[in-house]
Amino acid sequence: MAITINIYYTGMNGNVRKFAEEMKSSGLVEQIRTEKGNLRYEYFFPMDDRETVLLIDAWESEEALDFHHKSPMMKQIAALRNKYQLKMRVQKFREIIKE
Repeated sequence: MAITINIYYTGMNGNVRKFAEEMKSSGLVEQIRTEKGNLRYEYFFPMDDRETVLLIDAWESEEALDFHHKSPMMKQIAALRNKYQLKMRVQKFREIIKE
C-alpha cells in the first residue's frame, strides 16, 4: 500500500526557501530519493504564499517510511528545520487499490 505524505513547512523572512535549497545543496534530497521504497520527494512553492513550501513525499509501504524515519537523515532534517525556525503541518494518505 503506497503512502503519500504532504508536509507544509512555514516560516518567516524566506526561511522556507532557504531550507529547501539547503536540503538540496547538502545532498539530503538526493539521498532520500535513492532510499529503498521512495517513490517521490519534491518541494513545491505556492504562488500566493512565499512563506510556505509543500513537500510531497511518497513511499511504497509503511515499512519503507518507518525505515526512513529511523535513518540518520531525520536528525539532519530536524536540525535544518530548527535552524530555519520552521513549523510543519503533516497530512498522510494511504493508497488503497481494490481489484
